[in-house]
Amino acid sequence: MILPSVIVLFIYSYIPMFGIGIAFEKFIPSKGIFHSPNIGWKNFQFFFELPDIQRIMFNTIYIALMKMVVGLIVPIIVSVLLNEVRKEMFKRFFQTLVYLPHFLSWVLLGGILIDILSPSTGIVNQFLSFIGIDPIYFLGNNRWFPFVIVFSDVWKEFGFNTIVYLAALTTINPSLYEAAEMDGANRWKQTWHITLPGMLPVIILLTTLSLGNVLNAGFDQIFNLYSPQVYESGDIIDTLVYRLGMEQFQYGVATAVGLFKSVVSLIFISLSYFLAYRLANYRIF
Repeated sequence: MILPSVIVLFIYSYIPMFGIGIAFEKFIPSKGIFHSPNIGWKNFQFFFELPDIQRIMFNTIYIALMKMVVGLIVPIIVSVLLNEVRKEMFKRFFQTLVYLPHFLSWVLLGGILIDILSPSTGIVNQFLSFIGIDPIYFLGNNRWFPFVIVFSDVWKEFGFNTIVYLAALTTINPSLYEAAEMDGANRWKQTWHITLPGMLPVIILLTTLSLGNVLNAGFDQIFNLYSPQVYESGDIIDTLVYRLGMEQFQYGVATAVGLFKSVVSLIFISLSYFLAYRLANYRIF
């Protein structure tokens, strides 16, 4: 039954790994991977000597870490609140409502956000003008752009993670709540001492998996929302690689950066898995 998935994984994930060799070559498409001249580590050296590399690295890590932190906290809070809802119909309705944005692409959501946050016709700035605040160019202001990126990403994805946490809540023994209630514990104490510890293994799992994305700030989202006006605060490694590889045709540098990101992600995933095992005695495999 898993054979089709194994075949797809092999075709799209393992066969393309032969292209890693481009990272060490001055790649010439007409000559191919095996006949392009080898230049060693010069592609990596070129990347790390770019004048804006420090700013781009900072933007990437800053946006990725904010997404990880906020994207972890919001689903936990929402799942705990939903767990306290007694009317099943309302609970299912709200759960479906927050889950829907997960299915929408950033091409569609980008257009919606551009309309909503428009400084002239957007509903957000119209409301700000109504209460006496000057319009804000959210997608063209380096101060606001990173926060728009983070909160729009959380809005899109927190519904999916909420479902994961709600599934974890179903594994908690109801007798624990009954015993706590008989001992005089209120709902807050039950949440703090029973609900959150019961969710801890899933929290550790999702946190561990998210650490592998420390250099992945979300290319699809930023590419559909940013402009040269916000390169200072919104330009990340992936958008730089896109310009280098697809616009300037520097395939070797783009491949080198992709390999660099993969190695760093592997290190962080291995480290986070080790810490999860040592600190929380939790094993993924």
